[in-house]
Amino acid sequence: MPGPRSKGLFGPLKVSGRTVALAIAVPLGLCSATMDTPIQPARTRFLLGLVLPSFLLAVLLGQGCASKTPVAPPPGRVIAKPSVRTQAPPVVKHGLPRMGYSIQVGAFARVDNAARLTRSLEARGIEAFYFAHSSGLYKVRFGNYPTWKEAAAVARGLRASGVIEDSYIVNPGEYVRARGGTPGAHTLRDEIVSTAQSFLGLPYQWCDASTNAVLDCSGLALAVYQLNGLNLPRTSAEQYDSGTPVDVDGLQKGDLVFFSDSWFGRISHVGIFIGDGQFIHAPGKGKVIRTESLASSYYQEHYRGGRTYLQ
Repeated sequence: MPGPRSKGLFGPLKVSGRTVALAIAVPLGLCSATMDTPIQPARTRFLLGLVLPSFLLAVLLGQGCASKTPVAPPPGRVIAKPSVRTQAPPVVKHGLPRMGYSIQVGAFARVDNAARLTRSLEARGIEAFYFAHSSGLYKVRFGNYPTWKEAAAVARGLRASGVIEDSYIVNPGEYVRARGGTPGAHTLRDEIVSTAQSFLGLPYQWCDASTNAVLDCSGLALAVYQLNGLNLPRTSAEQYDSGTPVDVDGLQKGDLVFFSDSWFGRISHVGIFIGDGQFIHAPGKGKVIRTESLASSYYQEHYRGGRTYLQ
């Protein structure tokens, strides 16, 4: 006699309507585990209608919780990964505000006389600087007033007190002309470099001990920028904070370069970049304004970054 037919966990492995009925019915004890015992059609339909929906639901739920196998993309198709920002973009700050009305005084043949008047004004709380005019004389510039009327009133008061004599009000549109330059002859960057070069050899004394000012020589940068109509802050730390960072390889004419005494120290010195790795600065009290190279070992060690203020 033939042996018993093979069975799976729930009955015969062959899938059919009769097999499903057996798979459901055998565990419930409703029929025999072999195909020798016939199952009534009505009974089969009853079992299928009663249990099959629950059986299929269990199968679907099992599939939903199963681990998923990654599907490879079609040949030739690249799935782009989301970009990861590893470094915040450099902060781009607004340009410097334009100068308003300022006061220009003096026509000194000796630079010492211009420096003396500058110190006298600063002793009264007025930020001032002197510069070499294209005429060969030295003049003093100070103030940043919103209207011509306000600038004229300050000048009248200083004349009345005997601090100054004749004065000239510089309008916002004539900063280049007022220092003896030619408007429109060069770009603004070239004008800044030209102005800085006009200070070479001067015993710059803007930061004088009698004014209790920080001796960081930022007054040279302030003077050069203000002579070109740009209101640069006074101290080197403020100048450093107000500019847009620029890499050393990206420095352009007219940008500022900053230094400190130690890596963690505050910004204490500033120069005006003139191109070809050179900058103009005032080395310190008692020294003349001169050109230096960023490639020198000293300035490489103390260099802390460049800043630009020009579009």
